[in-house]
Amino acid sequence: MKITAADVRHAALPVTESRLWTEDITINYEDRVISRNLSVSIPDGSYTVIVGPNACGKSTLLRTLSKLIKPSAGQVLLDGKGIATYKSKEVARRIGLLPQSSTAPEGITVANLVAHGRYPFQSFIRQWTDEDEEAVATAMRLTDTSGLSHRFVDELSGGQRQRVWVAMALAQQTPLLLLDEPTTYLDIAHQIELLELFKDLNEQGRTIVAVLHDLNHAARYATHIIAMKNGELIAQGEPREVITESLVEAVFGLKCTIIDDPVSHTPLVVPLGKHR
Repeated sequence: MKITAADVRHAALPVTESRLWTEDITINYEDRVISRNLSVSIPDGSYTVIVGPNACGKSTLLRTLSKLIKPSAGQVLLDGKGIATYKSKEVARRIGLLPQSSTAPEGITVANLVAHGRYPFQSFIRQWTDEDEEAVATAMRLTDTSGLSHRFVDELSGGQRQRVWVAMALAQQTPLLLLDEPTTYLDIAHQIELLELFKDLNEQGRTIVAVLHDLNHAARYATHIIAMKNGELIAQGEPREVITESLVEAVFGLKCTIIDDPVSHTPLVVPLGKHR
């Protein structure tokens, strides 16, 4: 019998402790509806990972949560208020965002780009401080980009640039950090390094929301997983509740077996393939 998404859909249980959530939002891209009546809560203090096939609305949801996209219906709420009521700088002091693709100004150095992460805290009255300097230095140390500080961003490899953009997001020192495919362009060692860094930040109290393609990375590092397909919420919960053989087949069309990861003891997806 063919398994459908409806067979594995989990009830979207309300999350009582959440600083960021959506209420029945409809998201359009040009003339196309991406998601309709979508209600999602990000558990406060969680390491939430959004998974799903390509073009299912993961990145669009992340951008809507950060106020980059305005829903055509419903609302996004941040700390109990509609996010639309906040000024951009107010949002940026609460939510740090690493978009999927970013373009740096021509001729800017790594240090100057990372320093842009402190922009939300600058004003006519409050200029650059030692606190800003320390935030930038810490972000670069955590992302192993300190040695690149005087290099021009457009001279860097794709992986180096990605770590610099992560450093800029970290320099904001926001309680909520949204990451759209943060491991793009990175080799496996740097992927694990960054995912471990985000885990450390989460354990220190920061709420992390990341879009990831690798289900095994999601299962190992997330405390909460949101699975989407065709713009809909299919399942959410702890990794072992969400990453199941039936859900992987329903959402990704992939037959697999789930075993216990020998290191993290989290679900490990093993594709069966055609020649099983």
